[in-house]
Amino acid sequence: MRNIIQALLILSGFFWINNALGQNNTPSLIGADSSKRAITTAVPFLAITPDARSGAMGDVGVAISPDANATYWNPAKLAFLESDIGFSLSHTPWLGQIVDDMSISYLSGYKKINKEQAIAVSMRYFDLGDIQLTSATGTQLNLVSPRELALSATFAMQLGEKFSMGLTGRFVHSNLMDGISVSGGGTGQAGITGGADIAAYYTSDVVMGGNDANLSFGATISNIGAKLTYFTDSTADFIPTNLRLGTAFTNNFDPFNKVTVALDLNKLLVPTPNNGKNNVGLLSGMARSFSDAPDGFSEELQEVMVSLGLEYWYNDLFAVRGGYFYENRYKGNRKFITAGLGLRYQVFGVDFAYLFTQGRNSPLQETLRLTLHFNFDTKIQDSIRDTQEL
Repeated sequence: MRNIIQALLILSGFFWINNALGQNNTPSLIGADSSKRAITTAVPFLAITPDARSGAMGDVGVAISPDANATYWNPAKLAFLESDIGFSLSHTPWLGQIVDDMSISYLSGYKKINKEQAIAVSMRYFDLGDIQLTSATGTQLNLVSPRELALSATFAMQLGEKFSMGLTGRFVHSNLMDGISVSGGGTGQAGITGGADIAAYYTSDVVMGGNDANLSFGATISNIGAKLTYFTDSTADFIPTNLRLGTAFTNNFDPFNKVTVALDLNKLLVPTPNNGKNNVGLLSGMARSFSDAPDGFSEELQEVMVSLGLEYWYNDLFAVRGGYFYENRYKGNRKFITAGLGLRYQVFGVDFAYLFTQGRNSPLQETLRLTLHFNFDTKIQDSIRDTQEL
């Protein structure tokens, strides 16, 4: 019989291994200390930051200035993009402290329909590398190559000069357990589900201390979708339905120097683990996630993750970024500092991010992210600017 521990590691997607490693009294790698009640879901790769800009700013993104990666953070921002066509490609070697063949890739592209509307598509691909399965006695069985994929399509529209909304539909395919047998659980199959994001964005130019400035707010509920299973409906798990609220303030000190400070608050809209009492549907689970923690409101607050980011631009050509991400010790214990650089020149841009974890032996330590940007203006965008000037 194939090793059950190996199968569970595959199921976890390796994303929340850091939870177990970050808790000193955790009795095993999988995490058997039920008092912690850290929330886990199926397909956690949907909640991993894909791009280097936000990755360098402590995983903020819902309200910072828009780019092609708004498809992940807040699709409503796409309506305020200035370029007519653009796309970005991001790559992240994942959990390099544990393995050397796991990675996340993200491709996103947008097209402005007119001044107020935009469409976009994106693809997220999680390569978990090659995994050697063994029997209970240690005999090598077959070599598997689990993969996960999410395809998304987005529409965004301005509903006023300062406000926009966006809607995304998503298809998710998780080939982690296809053909793998687990003792007492049968033979696994590829997991398939769908999801949707709904988002809002508000941005306003203001004057602060005599300087031109901008204040923005964003809100997104992402991955609203059906549960996913690799075996039977009775083993289905929630996907990472997520609420993100944030704000960003940009101060233009002069024509060459500007600084952005951003804050995101993030909460999974998934029921708190509570002695198997989570056998509810999607909408019930989302509603229950605000009030079901056994220790009440104080525990609900523990489930809120905080991201704080800082970005400095010189002449819209060169950027320096930093940030901090905090998650409560009982809800995952991810705490890390981030830093990165950015460069823009004509239609081309590149971002780089580096992650420093707090605590020892974290598999997230030294995570690197790289993003390439391409933005193009066309006659449509030129005509928009001409109309604005008139």
